[in-house]
Amino acid sequence: MIKLRLKKYGRKGQISYRIVVMTSATKRDGRAIEELGFYNPRTKEVNINLPRIKIRLDQGAQPTPTVENLLKKISSGNIK
Repeated sequence: MIKLRLKKYGRKGQISYRIVVMTSATKRDGRAIEELGFYNPRTKEVNINLPRIKIRLDQGAQPTPTVENLLKKISSGNIK
């Protein structure tokens, strides 16, 4: 199954995440099919490619609960 999920990067104590498309069997930091944006929880900075995410969701990709919550916050305007 194809999933939209977070991939961890950055150094210890200063972690950021990339929003990526992966198969569910791939490790968290494994090879991604496509990178769709990033999220920095320390500064609440988010940069995502919404058109590509919509295409992937239409193709049947399932977002993880965390990515789903992030997308809801972005669509409601709570995160910029």
